[in-house]
Parts: sequence; C-alpha cells; structure tokens
Amino acid sequence: MVPASGATAPLVLTCGEPAGIGPELAVSARAALGGAVPFFLIGDPRHLPAGSAVQEIAAPAEAAAVPAERLPVLVHPFPAPATPGRPDPANAAAVIETIARAVALVQAGEAAGLVTGPISKQALKEGAGFAFPGHTEYLAALAGGARVAMMLASPLLRVVPVTIHVPLSEVPAALTPAALEETLRLTHAGLIGDFGIAAPRIAVAGLNPHAGEGGTMGREEIEVIAPVLERLRAGGMALSGPHPADTLFHPAARARYDAAVCMYHDQALVPLKTLDFAGGVNVTLGLPFVRCSPDHGTAFDIAGRGLADPTSTVAALRLAAELTARRGGRP
Repeated sequence: MVPASGATAPLVLTCGEPAGIGPELAVSARAALGGAVPFFLIGDPRHLPAGSAVQEIAAPAEAAAVPAERLPVLVHPFPAPATPGRPDPANAAAVIETIARAVALVQAGEAAGLVTGPISKQALKEGAGFAFPGHTEYLAALAGGARVAMMLASPLLRVVPVTIHVPLSEVPAALTPAALEETLRLTHAGLIGDFGIAAPRIAVAGLNPHAGEGGTMGREEIEVIAPVLERLRAGGMALSGPHPADTLFHPAARARYDAAVCMYHDQALVPLKTLDFAGGVNVTLGLPFVRCSPDHGTAFDIAGRGLADPTSTVAALRLAAELTARRGGRP
C-alpha cells in the first residue's frame, strides 16, 4: 500500500545478520528516536531481544500509527532462530531476501529510503553463495547495474574510496582513469543533489607515500590521477590534489574541502573512523534511491550482551531522512 497523497512514506531498516548486533540496534534506535524519524524494521521478530517493545505491521503505511515507544516490524520469517554471535547458515538466504524486499518497497514508493543493518559477507557466502563483495555491490545490481560509489560521512568528514573491497595488492591495477573519473563524478553529483552543496570542493589523495614524491615513490599520481583531475577541472569541477594522504585529514586541511576522494578502502575509512567512529554513516552514491547504513559490522563478539552502541544507526536513520527530504520525499 502506497501512502496516501501528501503523506510521507517511512524509511525501511533491514535487520542485517540476525546473530549480530543489528536486531538490538533497531530496538535501541527506535527508543532513541521515538517518532522523530519514521521507520520500520523488516525481519523476524523472534530475533529481537527478549521483551522488546514491538508491533507487527502488515504494510509499511501502517508504521505511522505505531506508538513511538514501539518498534514497527514488517515480518519476514526466517528459517531458524538466532543465537547471538553464531550466524546460522540456514538464515543466510533470508538475510539476502530482506535486502531485496526492502529495495522493492523503496522502488514502489512504499518506503522513502533504505537503511541497512550490518551483514556478514562470510556468513552469506558460506550459507547462500552470496556472489557480491558487500552491500554496495548487491544494491547496485538490484538497481539495474547502477554505477555507484561508497561515501562514509559524518559531521567531521566525508570520504569516498575509488577502490573498495579489493585486496591491497590489487589496488594499483584497479585504479584506472575510468574508475577515478567515475568516482569523482558520482561524488560531485552526490554532494550537489543529496547534500545540497551547490559548488562542491573535492580533495583527492594520492596513492603512494608523499603522493609519489615527483615519481620517485610511484608514478600513479603522474600517469593516472593528475590527468583525470586536469580534465575534470577544465570541465568546471573544483578539485585539488593529488595530496599526500598523511596531511589530508587534520582540521585545517579538512576545512578546505567538502569531501575527500581516496584511492583505496583503508585510506578513506581509517581517518573517518578515527575521527568519528560512532557517528559515521555509509551512503551509497549513484543509486536511484537513498541508502544509508551504520559504519560498522556485525560485532559478533558483543552481540546479545546489551553493549551495542546505536549512535551510528541513529545517525544513519537521521541522514537517510535528511537526504530523502532533500529529494522532495522521493526515493
């Protein structure tokens, strides 16, 4: 059921790996937000912490009528119960199904945007033959092969890696002019369309120490990165770099850009998680709908112990609401 004319559809939060901290974070996030950010969980209510205040709904539109102190749950039955810290291969396929179902709800206009709970790629691969490196790549496939980029965002820093889930030894080969240009264009468009920055300033990191030191420590800056930046600058983008990564993230440097594009996963995520581990949010740029997620994993080691910090999940829900509102309430 699509919301009535003038009504705002809620966000959908996927349960993620039920043996991880995702289910308890959903309950904690609802308690923290109340009705400030309308959302519902899609998953199996059996996986939520015992005694959780929940209310099952038959359709997303019913979430609006659920009292603020209760978590609306759109039931998606799983084959097996969940034991905290011990993923069950029997549940892997259902985890994937909840993601696909949530995307379908957003595409149908029944949900305004998507927030995903943390998954275990290993558990999905071993239990259901999951063929994607992570959420980002799977969502791109569900969106018809959309070209996407992964942004990690917090009030202190926004970073976008060009190469994501590839071994470090394979980064130089994966760092092509086409991949860099696509990431820069997606970042530029996302900063304008989703974050409302009319003239984005993007800083670009080098790949090598000291950004290659004039070619003495690597030539990727000269042969790959610089030519792309020159071409896009000529087209009107405000790009700086390539910069040595070790001087790109102190406060004075961060004040000079709206986002930093980095060459590989850890080059981007280490500074973000150091500066704001709890408040970081994963945003997928390039999708035809809003997708955010907390910037952490399943935390099997603390699952079920009441120790999980909902700050990043709350931040992801708040940011998803902000981005959908900026799109005029459309996915």
